[in-house]
Order: sequence, then C-alpha cells, then structure tokens
Amino acid sequence: MKYFDLPPVWLALAAAVVWASRSVVTAGGAALQWAGIALVAAGLALMLAAVITMTRARTTVIPHRQPDALVTQGIFARTRNPIYLGDVLLLTGLCLWWQAPLGLATVPVFTIWITTHFITAEEARLHAAFGTAFTDYTKAVRRWV
Repeated sequence: MKYFDLPPVWLALAAAVVWASRSVVTAGGAALQWAGIALVAAGLALMLAAVITMTRARTTVIPHRQPDALVTQGIFARTRNPIYLGDVLLLTGLCLWWQAPLGLATVPVFTIWITTHFITAEEARLHAAFGTAFTDYTKAVRRWV
C-alpha cells in the first residue's frame, strides 16, 4: 500500500476528479486554456528544478524516507516545498486547460491533504535530523511562497 501513498498518485486522483467534473459543466475560453497550459508548464518546471537540486545534494526526493541533506539552495531558497507547489500549480492549470471550473474545488482539498499527509511528516523528519538548522530555514523561507 505504501507504494500507492505517494504524492503523484494523489495528484493523478485529483486530476481524474477534475477531468470527471467536465461532465457536469465546462466553462472558459482560449485565454484560460493558455493560462492553464502555462501553469502546468510552471508546475513541471518547479518540480524539475527541485528534483535536480535534491539530486545534486544527494538526498531523497521520495516522501516517507529519511533525508540525507537539508537542501536550502536553488529553488529551495524561495519555497520549502517546490515539488508540492508544482503539484498545486499543475492541478490548477489542468482545471483551466480542461475548462473544468468545478474542478477548482479540488485544489484546496488537495493542498490541505498533501500538507497534512506529507509535508507535516517530512518537516518533522527534517527537524529531527537537522535541528536548529531546519528551524532557522523555516524562519527564513516560507512553506509555499
């Protein structure tokens, strides 16, 4: 079961809900679709930047695993959770791209879920592993933006 308890699985489930909501109502136009595509691209770029930065620091990108390094450089100097922020941007972008206004309701639900289910536990592991260095980092860099 733990192999299914990963953020991309939850993102895919949320995206499926967004896609299904299109059967109820669709709205928007080309401008919103292009904005959605831009948000999807921005989300993917954030995720890629984070993965590259974490790989260079030789630490895991897999949730539920113990980190080997406290990454504070690159995109992590701007947001503590660039991959999760990328997920939220991607999901929001899909709502716009697919013209699924009801799907926008999934965005705050998804955000709360990943915060309580993944981020809180990850931050506890980081605090246990890096102590005051992590506390100082949390004071300097916000969780989201």
